[in-house]
Amino acid sequence: MKIPFNKPWFTGKEIQNITSAASFGHISSNGIYTQKCHTYFERKYGFKKVFLTSSCTDAMEMAAILMNLNDGDEIIMPSYTFVSTTSPFILRGASIAFADSLPNHPNIDLDHAEELINDRTKVLMVMHYGGVAVDMDKAVYLAEKYDLILLEDTAHSIDSYYKGKPLGSFGHFSTCSFHETKNISSGEGGMLVVNDENFIPRAEIIWEKGTNRSAFSRGEISKYEWVDVGSSYNPSDMIAAFLYAQLNHLEDIQQTRINIWHRYESNLKALANDGSIELPLINDYATNNGHVFYLITSSKSERNNLLKYLNSKKIQAVFHYLPLHKSPYYKDKYDGKPLLNTQKFADRLIRLPLFYELPLEIVDMICQKVIEFYEK
Repeated sequence: MKIPFNKPWFTGKEIQNITSAASFGHISSNGIYTQKCHTYFERKYGFKKVFLTSSCTDAMEMAAILMNLNDGDEIIMPSYTFVSTTSPFILRGASIAFADSLPNHPNIDLDHAEELINDRTKVLMVMHYGGVAVDMDKAVYLAEKYDLILLEDTAHSIDSYYKGKPLGSFGHFSTCSFHETKNISSGEGGMLVVNDENFIPRAEIIWEKGTNRSAFSRGEISKYEWVDVGSSYNPSDMIAAFLYAQLNHLEDIQQTRINIWHRYESNLKALANDGSIELPLINDYATNNGHVFYLITSSKSERNNLLKYLNSKKIQAVFHYLPLHKSPYYKDKYDGKPLLNTQKFADRLIRLPLFYELPLEIVDMICQKVIEFYEK
């Protein structure tokens, strides 16, 4: 039997919640379960206002609209991330300035990001890779120093913290993913967090297809109309019902994944100590939410050979992002310097299977196969 890289886990309450949502007779957007999810996030993490979306990409698109970007406005973001981080801003006519990763972590190098800031720069985007926090004191400092909008990509980062404060609560905006590969899932799905109250009224309108329907639903106006740009970003309440079942098991899910993560780390520490591999770095200011466990090989060829070896043992390990600045779509537009650390992680990073139902004895077996590869 092949060990998959990911396997979605179901709490057992998803179908019950979906049936409950249907019984209320409101299965389109912004129903009872959508409101339950909104309340959960706002109360637990202190987010000013949240909006469930059909995907994290949709949340990014909402943020891009709210920023009032013009042609030529520039967004600084990491190259080592997913294309959904980039496309919404390209669609708004903005330009992208790609920053390198840190030498010892895939997160954005904020010193390099600062070098890229110019009079066209409008937004600084940080992505917390693997749920491990970027240095948010520095990110907030740069945003305030240069009068930039700060956007956090928290696709990996549910229930992760920086110096005790939840990720997603630092930026003017943050975006979250509930894709099936994430710790908490609704199959597809996402969320926009708005922490700057000045953006909340318009965010509500954009979320409702450019109408003031939410105000109408609250009885604040007698009819709703088209008042701004927007789109169908809000998901069905059935999706929210599924998500709410997962949220009710958040602590159990997180602890189980963290236990698996630490089992990997414990088993592979000897390989790291002898210099065969690098293991994930968790800085003192960051927490670990067990989203991914990865290792770094010494070369691209070694990475490829290890992947082949694990696959021959029916273990589905995978690499991760390809650098966006070198992608077929963008490479002819990129005129910056080589991003050496980004390339390092693109060439040498391997993610090992990690999901709720992965038994620890299987983790031990996977680690033994990795060790065997380096003993050959």
